Amino acid sequence: MTTDRPEGGQPRRVLVLGATGTIGRATVRALVSRGHAVVCLVRRTAGPADPAGATARVVDLTDPSSLARDGIRGEPFDALVSCLASRTGLPDDAWAIDYGAHLNALHASRAAGVRHVVLLSAICVQKPVLAFQHAKLAFERDLIASGLAYTIVRPTAYFKSLSGQIERVRRGKPFLVFGDGTLTACKPIGDDDLGRYLADCLDDAARRNRVLPIGGPGDAITPRAQGEQLFALLGREPRFTHVPVGLLNAIVTVLATVGRWVPALAAKAELARIGRYYATESMLVLNPATGRYDAQATPSTGSETLFAYYARVIRGEAAAERGDHAVF
Repeated sequence: MTTDRPEGGQPRRVLVLGATGTIGRATVRALVSRGHAVVCLVRRTAGPADPAGATARVVDLTDPSSLARDGIRGEPFDALVSCLASRTGLPDDAWAIDYGAHLNALHASRAAGVRHVVLLSAICVQKPVLAFQHAKLAFERDLIASGLAYTIVRPTAYFKSLSGQIERVRRGKPFLVFGDGTLTACKPIGDDDLGRYLADCLDDAARRNRVLPIGGPGDAITPRAQGEQLFALLGREPRFTHVPVGLLNAIVTVLATVGRWVPALAAKAELARIGRYYATESMLVLNPATGRYDAQATPSTGSETLFAYYARVIRGEAAAERGDHAVF
């Protein structure tokens, strides 16, 4: 069988977490295409979209006994690749999944013989103010201290999180931006490019025992540039609605205040904080000396640009699956 595995690379038995998400599915495809034997530990029954060649096992990732009994099954494995993330980013969810489930999987996979862990983290943990960022960092620290070989990948923005306004603009509405639309910038990366990057970490010794920020191809782009290009692809004149950042601050303050007495509003306040973070912080490498985001220092990989992806969505060749943390 012809594979995409690098010359000299060896097939491995690989455990995968988070295989049902868009990035997880892309990563599994890449692993299978490289000839690895892939077992996906999933939180729900696998669907028909899962790639051929991978085995899915339903487990409770928060229960160590379920991981051992239903997931590992006494079998040996070589590597653990995780694309798992909390669905909401709320504190309880974040600490249960971004930290707790990962720690359980680390212990279980280590007992099964795993010696290398590839972890999909997030570039936003450079400047942690949110619960899910602190949970991710806590597990990163435990992984580094585990003694296992590790590769921690911190990607920039995903295509899916920047695609929520395609239908809005197609329906004739203006593109929403915060401030003047140039407050932030990112180097978006597509699912397949990121999946291939994660899979290649198993065979690239230069990526071992490193924390790796990564973005997609091309220059960093601002929300305004995203809107301008989207209008151009649709053959329309650009129209923008500018949302003051102060409005986000006010929403967070009100929800947090009332949330002291109403738990449901406390959760909404945290979601509002997440939205404000992504609306005001660039997804680029943060220079610790200057405290500024640095596009030039943010590595690039892959071949598909965000705007090429927009064009495919507009032509009906791709579906924009939005993430839980999409601002719009």
